[in-house]
Amino acid sequence: MPTVPAPPTAPPKPTWEPKQQEPPYWLRPTIRIRLTLLYGGMFLIAGILLLAIIYMLAAQALHVGSELPFQIVNGQVTSEVCNLPVKASPDAMNAAMNSCVNHQRQQALDTLLNRSLLALVGLSVIAFAFGYAMAGRVLSPLGRITRTARRVAGTDLSRRIELDGPDDELKELADTFDDMLDRLERAFTAQQRFVGNASHELRTPLAINRTLLEVHLSDPQAPPELKQLGKTLLATNERSEQLVEGLLLLAHSDNQIVERKPVDLAEVASRAIDQTRGEAEERGVEIRGERAPAVVQGNGVLLERIALNLVQNAVRYNIPEQGWVEVTTELQSGQALLVVSNTGPVVPAYEIDNLFEPFRRLRTERTGSDKGVGLGLSIARSVARAHGGRIVAEPREGGGLVMRVSLPA
Repeated sequence: MPTVPAPPTAPPKPTWEPKQQEPPYWLRPTIRIRLTLLYGGMFLIAGILLLAIIYMLAAQALHVGSELPFQIVNGQVTSEVCNLPVKASPDAMNAAMNSCVNHQRQQALDTLLNRSLLALVGLSVIAFAFGYAMAGRVLSPLGRITRTARRVAGTDLSRRIELDGPDDELKELADTFDDMLDRLERAFTAQQRFVGNASHELRTPLAINRTLLEVHLSDPQAPPELKQLGKTLLATNERSEQLVEGLLLLAHSDNQIVERKPVDLAEVASRAIDQTRGEAEERGVEIRGERAPAVVQGNGVLLERIALNLVQNAVRYNIPEQGWVEVTTELQSGQALLVVSNTGPVVPAYEIDNLFEPFRRLRTERTGSDKGVGLGLSIARSVARAHGGRIVAEPREGGGLVMRVSLPA
């Protein structure tokens, strides 16, 4: 007997709840609606108070004006306020009484005007003070967003605003800013991971090539042609290693410095001079200058790279004879300054900015000499920015450059 197939089972009911429909825009407690209600209510309350005060003042003034400034005594009209004639014709008496009543009415109106002005000044002061306090309360989330943004720019990307409160424009802005920080943090994390992997993948084959070339060059039975080729390849490999190190350092130095320690620019400059002194003696370049203590908060290794790159460039791009390099450090107006000036070829002012671009040199766009890989000034500018400072280059009269690095002390 054939088996009867089981009836198909009904699909399971969804367990998720449908997304609730957002209320209309005019029902949301937006900043515009809240400010409208706030300031509208303030003006309404101020108007009610001012109306009540004016009403009371007017009532008092009319009460004073309704009291007759004269009275009839024994058939004669007398007054303690108005100067009425004792014996006068009816027309003269009526004119005097009319003038007295008008004078009293004018006094009542003047009193009302003066008191209304005083009440207006008092209410204006109260309204401005209340408005200032309310504006600060309404805009306090914006200040929180600004403070968080400053902390993110100064330290790391792990901070978030996480603003609580009504679903208004500021809440939407804070949530959008948090989403942007999430994406930036993921991007920087991926960049750091890529830099680490590239560091390993690029350094390892270059190190293997250098080792193999050095082993072949150490063979005493190698022919001269092979040794010459090995030296050429070894120099090319060394140049590639310098390029890789420069690119990796440039990628690392673009980030903000998180861990800072006291670093003396005078000591950093002295160490850079010690590393460059041998090359300077070979080129006949004199290194001079006084270095006063100038302590900053930063990374000593990266700051030393700034000084080393500037001093090396100043030595290499110099005149053939009687050239000099002057390196000074000092504190000035809350800034630590490192100044490196040198003799050298005349540099046009319009080419100064190009010197800080990667792989750019004076009148050459690509690397093609033995003076470096074209990343020295790019690295120096990147490191200075990461420390919250800046580097400025100026042509020196007679040839050469003046490099000024300013860092917050």
